[in-house]
Amino acid sequence: MKYCVGLVAALLGALATALPAHAATPDRVRVTGEIIDTWCYVTEIMYAEGTAHHQCAVWCAVGGIPVSILGEDGNVYMVLKVEDDGDNVANPRIVKIQSHKVTVDGDLYVRDGVRYLVVTQVADDQGIVKLTHEEYGIQPFGE
Repeated sequence: MKYCVGLVAALLGALATALPAHAATPDRVRVTGEIIDTWCYVTEIMYAEGTAHHQCAVWCAVGGIPVSILGEDGNVYMVLKVEDDGDNVANPRIVKIQSHKVTVDGDLYVRDGVRYLVVTQVADDQGIVKLTHEEYGIQPFGE
């Protein structure tokens, strides 16, 4: 019995030193930018912004591809949750605003260089403002 208690105490001590002292604390931020399809944007498979890519972006979001905000500051913010929605994959709220220019308030977590955003409020939705279909055709079909 003493051996088991000692082993458990040693394991708990090792775990306590291996784990961070506290969970990451988010920063409250306001981000303005376009809701984008992360897969097409990061991989550059096709032009992934604006009206040219709208339908493809909707399909990807419904299919579970992570959605992000391409901020006016040039950073990409991966959206983990929008307001009170319980869905984080194929989120109905985010699908409806795909390709829109939005301003959101939320909690920003940064880990390993990736910016994760929990959106607490969509403060402004300007709709689709980046008209790209005339230049790039409609993706994924193109011209």
